[in-house]
Amino acid sequence: MLAAGRKGERGLHPPAHEEARDPVTISDVSGGHSLHHQIGAIGAERGAEAVGVAYYDYHHRIGWGYRADRWFHAASTIKVPVLLGVFDAIEQGRLKAQSRVHVRNRFLSAVDGSPYRVEPTRDANSDVQQAIGRTMQIRELARHMIVTSSNLATNLLIDIIGLNQIQKTIERFGLHGIELRRGVEDMKAWEQDVNNRVTADGLLSTLRVIQEEEHFSEELRAEMLDILHAQEFRGGIPAGLPDNAKVANKTGEISTVAHDAGIVSLPDREPYVVVVLTEWQPDASVVGRKETIARISRAVYEHVTDGDSMQGGAA
Repeated sequence: MLAAGRKGERGLHPPAHEEARDPVTISDVSGGHSLHHQIGAIGAERGAEAVGVAYYDYHHRIGWGYRADRWFHAASTIKVPVLLGVFDAIEQGRLKAQSRVHVRNRFLSAVDGSPYRVEPTRDANSDVQQAIGRTMQIRELARHMIVTSSNLATNLLIDIIGLNQIQKTIERFGLHGIELRRGVEDMKAWEQDVNNRVTADGLLSTLRVIQEEEHFSEELRAEMLDILHAQEFRGGIPAGLPDNAKVANKTGEISTVAHDAGIVSLPDREPYVVVVLTEWQPDASVVGRKETIARISRAVYEHVTDGDSMQGGAA
């Protein structure tokens, strides 16, 4: 059975720059109850412990959530808020994208300051590991962090920007549902239950900040989207979409969770943002997890595009 969130399904709040309005509720969205049923059935069929989903469709200016405020271990999806923090530092002039950083593998635990390192066997990317003792550009590290999910690149960027500074960026953008508390592979912190956490709402809002034009210069916004579009792990949200879809996404997976969050662009319509978070028993099939995310992605795609031909480009 799927675990219930604290508040169940609810609408998604508009970004801070929009005029305040009543949040969209499930009853306001045509077919919302049907999508709710589909997502619940897909998760239950595969044995997911919990599922959280949120989307915002720019074409019809409407959003929806399924247990979208339930907290999940972030796994590598926390790298999206880190990306936001990096480019905000660049935008604010505190950092240059071309600045070079000494690549090292020594970090301090968030709980007691003891040193730890990212083991090569625990990192998805060998390029950054092989660069230890040399230098890499900030933008190179940012690309490795997202495209191949390099943990070493992530920790280097968190150290450079500062955990507190990234937290301030998250707060300044009004992003609720994001908790960045430590670097990646900080096992002492993990043992004391100090973990990075996200909600579907939180990741959705983070991607909306990147997608919407007013927050960053055109050049920096384009670079962030280009990095996300280059993501190499495509078995989640993209796998549930037609071949003509372009997806800027970031996955995250550990033994008990599998996630994907992305911006979906389709021909002849504005994009939509979708987040799928799932929680599992440790022995659950990896393939089954990805298939679950892909099937939920397909259900959301069919839901948001259902009225396109009748409503055209109307907002």
